Amino acid sequence: MRLTDEQRLDWLRLIRSENVGPRTFRALINQFGGASAALDALPGLARRGGRLVLKVASRAEAEKEMAAAARLGVRFVAMGEPNYPKTLQAVDTAPPLIAVRGSVEVLAKPSVAIVGSRNASAAGLTFAERLSRQLGEAGYVVVSGLARGIDTRAHKATLATGTVAVLAGGHDRIYPSENEPLLHAIVDQGGAIVSEMPFGWEPRGRDFPRRNRIVSGLSYGVVVVEAARRSGSLITARFALEQGREVFAVPGSPLDPRAEGTNDLIRDGATLCAGLEHVTSVLEPLIAVGPKDGPHLSEPHHAGVAEELWDELGLPDVARAPIAPVTLDGLFEDQVVTADASIIDLLGPSPISIDDLVRQSGLPIRAVQMALLELEIAGRLERHGGNAVSLLAAR
Repeated sequence: MRLTDEQRLDWLRLIRSENVGPRTFRALINQFGGASAALDALPGLARRGGRLVLKVASRAEAEKEMAAAARLGVRFVAMGEPNYPKTLQAVDTAPPLIAVRGSVEVLAKPSVAIVGSRNASAAGLTFAERLSRQLGEAGYVVVSGLARGIDTRAHKATLATGTVAVLAGGHDRIYPSENEPLLHAIVDQGGAIVSEMPFGWEPRGRDFPRRNRIVSGLSYGVVVVEAARRSGSLITARFALEQGREVFAVPGSPLDPRAEGTNDLIRDGATLCAGLEHVTSVLEPLIAVGPKDGPHLSEPHHAGVAEELWDELGLPDVARAPIAPVTLDGLFEDQVVTADASIIDLLGPSPISIDDLVRQSGLPIRAVQMALLELEIAGRLERHGGNAVSLLAAR
């Protein structure tokens, strides 16, 4: 798949619209057959979910961001396109669009994330530098978050062999600002800078965990060099486990608080890492198999969605005529109106699996999914791990 310029603009508008995250984006694309039809449907979905006004990103706003990206040499790569990293695409919460500055080719190479303390010890910095350099020489790209400490040392050690930095903010809002020269060096020497955030976005505390899921998602494995018990690096390790990636931890002195988190990881089953071979011996078989297939997105609209809807509705073959994506919601309009109330009654503040919702409601799964989509667009639904959802208070 390769998007046209118009489709890419619509994708950017959709992901920048209110209450549309990666999972919601994917549901909208697959439900309506494309971003353009999904954008048209958003206001109606929000109203049926109980939200009267929803901020939908305008064409002018998207064009402005595209122009800002072009000035910095940043390109938007969409999930499913040849240059979108296959490892990241396999992640359930993968960003539909990533903004890439530098080499997109480096994203296709096998990657290992190296993360750790911002206030790292001299021993930790030395180990991170040595391991990063050895991984680069062995053909791996090193991924990290451009933070102070371990991240910075890992990037610097692999400038010549390839490194990827993932930003928590927009491409024009580098954090920490002291690493802007390092960012330029990464781009100049064949590496890449990746962000999912809008231009002009100043990174906030909650944006760093979002960044961390991309750091782990790009990689076959994550090496944690130093981490205190409440370190953000442990969040990256948790994401790696959820994504089915390997987690490696470098042991440290029990007297150093910066080693408490890594020592805990080892005790909990992470692979002890004291050298290059501890990483490569585990990852080489995984790389030989390659990443699993990622989520499917249908853009532009394909006949399969319409065929499934006709089958569910039990209409005869003679009635099967081409329908526009925007009418898909209309086919279920009466049923969804009924479904909304019954689904809301079944939902509460405690998470419940979607499978249980389908069983308890007695409704077709597509009707339940449409009702959940409406609630999510209205900002009334929260998604949890294990395909579970819960209801938020109406705004």
